[in-house]
Amino acid sequence: MFSGIVEELGTVGSIYRRGQLMHLGIKASKVIEGTKIGDSIAVNGCCLTVTKTENNCLWFEVMAQTQKNTVLGQLRLGQKVNLERSLRLGDRISGHFVLGHIDCIGTIRRRSSFRGNVSLEIAVPSRFLNWVIAKGSVSIDGVSLTIAEKKQTGFCVFLIPHTLENTTLGQKHPSEAVNIEFDILVKKASPANVV
Repeated sequence: MFSGIVEELGTVGSIYRRGQLMHLGIKASKVIEGTKIGDSIAVNGCCLTVTKTENNCLWFEVMAQTQKNTVLGQLRLGQKVNLERSLRLGDRISGHFVLGHIDCIGTIRRRSSFRGNVSLEIAVPSRFLNWVIAKGSVSIDGVSLTIAEKKQTGFCVFLIPHTLENTTLGQKHPSEAVNIEFDILVKKASPANVV
């Protein structure tokens, strides 16, 4: 379990495939400290298991289903990713409960500036719209945010300068895909039309 508070921007250092399995190496400095094989790390919001730590790289094995149903299958060498270590008992929860289980891939429809902040309008598949609640929590590429407004095809969020500088969301533009995980409490209270 995670909180959606990004600890570090990692860099994709290696990607290679054996069969349908993608081996992913992420260069990190802070998140690698104290991390051991078997630990869970959120990579752009997706919970992955560390299989190896070597040369300042965290290594993960990403199966075909995860590649297909998240943006991890679209990663490129040199690309930045949001990293967060799993919560420990007694940790302060600064964001919201994030499981690291991606619900869907969203698409950025619009990016605009508003009084020093940036707003992103994100479209999601229609079957997930039951989980879009104004003032509700959402995780976008692993970043805990508040839904500012429900839209016909998705929702809008605002990003403060700190979020723009310390997460990958500052570099996102219209037409880009992002991982979406809706708040577990909303999902429990309002079943989606998910098949």
